[in-house]
Amino acid sequence: MTGISWNGRTAAIAAGVVATAVAVTATVIATGPDANDEAGQWELASGPVTTALHTVDLPADKPTEAVIAQRRTDRFSMLGLTWKNPRVELNGTVSVRTRAVKTGSWSGWKQLTVDEPSGVDPGSPEDVPGRLRGGTNSLWVGPSDGVEVRVEAASGKVSHKLPEGLRLDLIDPGEQARVRKHAAGTGERRAPRLQPVAQVRALEPTADPDPTETPTTDPTPAEPDPTDPAPTATAEPAPTATAPAPEPTATAPAPAPTTTTTAPAPTTSTKPLPRATATAASAGTTAASTVPTPTLLTRAQWGADETLVKDPPEYGTEVRGFWVHHTATGNDYNCADSAAIVRSIFATDVKSDGYNDIGYNFLIDKCGTVYEGRKGGIDKPVVGAQTLGFNTNYSSIAVIGTFTTAGVSETVQNAIAHVAAYKLGPYGYDPAGTFTTTTVVANKKFPQVGTSVTLHRIPGHRDGDATVCPGDSLYNQLPTIRNKAARIMGLKVTGLNASLTGGTYFTRHPTVTVNWGVTTPSPLIERFEVLLDGQVAGTTPGTARSGSARVTPGPHTLQVRGVHVLGHLTTTPALQLYGDAVAPTFTQNPEVALRTGTLSTTATMPVTVTAKATDNTSVRFVQILNSPAEMQYTPNGSWARTAAHNTATTWQVKAADWAGNPQTAASTRTAGLTSERSATRKGTWKDVSSVSHLGKLATTSSTKGSSLKWTFTGRSVALVAARSPQSGQADIYLDGVKAGTVDLYAANTPYRQAVWTKSWTASGSHTIEVVVVGTAGRPAVTVDGFAVVK
Repeated sequence: MTGISWNGRTAAIAAGVVATAVAVTATVIATGPDANDEAGQWELASGPVTTALHTVDLPADKPTEAVIAQRRTDRFSMLGLTWKNPRVELNGTVSVRTRAVKTGSWSGWKQLTVDEPSGVDPGSPEDVPGRLRGGTNSLWVGPSDGVEVRVEAASGKVSHKLPEGLRLDLIDPGEQARVRKHAAGTGERRAPRLQPVAQVRALEPTADPDPTETPTTDPTPAEPDPTDPAPTATAEPAPTATAPAPEPTATAPAPAPTTTTTAPAPTTSTKPLPRATATAASAGTTAASTVPTPTLLTRAQWGADETLVKDPPEYGTEVRGFWVHHTATGNDYNCADSAAIVRSIFATDVKSDGYNDIGYNFLIDKCGTVYEGRKGGIDKPVVGAQTLGFNTNYSSIAVIGTFTTAGVSETVQNAIAHVAAYKLGPYGYDPAGTFTTTTVVANKKFPQVGTSVTLHRIPGHRDGDATVCPGDSLYNQLPTIRNKAARIMGLKVTGLNASLTGGTYFTRHPTVTVNWGVTTPSPLIERFEVLLDGQVAGTTPGTARSGSARVTPGPHTLQVRGVHVLGHLTTTPALQLYGDAVAPTFTQNPEVALRTGTLSTTATMPVTVTAKATDNTSVRFVQILNSPAEMQYTPNGSWARTAAHNTATTWQVKAADWAGNPQTAASTRTAGLTSERSATRKGTWKDVSSVSHLGKLATTSSTKGSSLKWTFTGRSVALVAARSPQSGQADIYLDGVKAGTVDLYAANTPYRQAVWTKSWTASGSHTIEVVVVGTAGRPAVTVDGFAVVK
């Protein structure tokens, strides 16, 4: 017994009431095991997949409102509402909720969109009166066994009626059984899975997934290693074109679609696109394409039942445009269910809408797997049923899902671009171009036949009919997809085994290696060329992301050029490159000079090591190699160190230019201390003893004119003294000439201080004399000897 409510009250329909049940069979191929299989033990059974259409008629007792509930149904995964006359619109809302097979719980209410116009051209063999039905977009709900539907006509000043012949269409996409392999057992049959995993990657992912990233044409190298100032970039391994990507599984979460900012078109050549032949392919023949065939799942692989297709495919003479759609079936699906969704769309198009076959030429899921759509050959100009008035001499692809508020991922964009280029390429059409045509049938967007229309070679469905398809977000991504299909996108230099300074890259290597990134999928790239001074110096396949070129000494320009399979060229901006094999030279080998500071109890002396270098281009740094090593990023290097008493030390330095050419130099110097007791004394001096003095002894005087004098041989000298609040001034005479006055006052009492120094470029014999000034109130001068570097 059936109960119906037309006033908003939910009624019950007896379990099992089904108006129509149609069995659909298809041959499928075996795919890999799912996550629960023992490795290699199970495979898909060869044989039919049953797809069923269950329909429930909605009585027409009331013209503006309908509510129907079926608490128990045969299992289904997709649903839609259809009505008798395809020329009549449903002005109102359709809401549904379903019960999940697995959990028994009911979903929230979801609306079916009433947007997708018929794709069948009037007068075509598919436009048979009484065969084609109007309908909402279908909705993928997953395995379900219960449904409620609410249909309400729009209200307002004008009263709207619901279309006649309302019918709820429930699609069961079927499932495949698995059997244990004979080699592993005796052919034991296993319980069937809800949905086979039959996924193949359409394209390999790109190396640079961030489409909003701004190309960089002036990459700056990292700080150089002290032992090798010219960093060598490690080339990225070239992807293997034949290596299959991992297959998604039923349990793997599908990546969320991302919105991509439209990228500007890169620099391109005006080279015309290659044509396959002198004339376009004739009907039903294959047009040769320079674009590699996309990886996809064939009709047999996703389970199409070819017996449902009543009439043979029709063909145009070319493909002049490639329409982009979305199926508007919702995004709440796993990519492992995509084959079932395609089978459901096939069943809906044929059984609910009356099409001869699935309407789209290709479909693609949100993970980037492409599916063969309408029968007839992917390499032929098959006439589809996707855009009213634009079916003959066009092709199409539909992204499974709804893309009104969020766009598709980079992977999906790349796959669409690949298929579009594959279809347009044989006829010499630029996927990024436009063309003008006249309408051959009337639709809601172009009601007058013969209207002149300018279209993109890759248009969105809304460009050809009154619809929101393919959704705002996906539609806004079409400029990027067009460029991806026609040109090398996102090509940029990412690394160079050369050092950058002042806008020029310097290299000492006879061969330079350059790395690059690109967002265009490799199958659309014929090759890359490394250009040196505008000439091809190296060639790599389209899968490569690095190349090399021989470099002679002197200035050059370096570029990377990508060659699209359709002929367009894209070239990176020129980088300035300089080949340099000449190492720097030292104009001053390491020199060691005493500096002011405290001498340690072990008599180590503070010194300064300096060196100078020059180069034919420019010196990048001078480095001291004595531990700890330090760099100075100037042609001159200066480092504070300490020298041990009476120990010969070899001081080593290294210089490098911006090309990385190295040069080293070394000098050996000995620093030593001379006691104050070895000086010639005049006046009054008193020896003092303290552990704070060098050798525990020093000498002091407060008498004006008292002096200490030494004769020494060396290239640097320092006076060592003590400071205190009572210390005064002393005059310094060098080789008999006054060289300065030093004030030994200090608020505290530091000892063993190098208080005055003098250095020469060469070692020589000199005299140094210290004379007490006799400063009023603090005349004392305490001398602790002097230091010399030989």
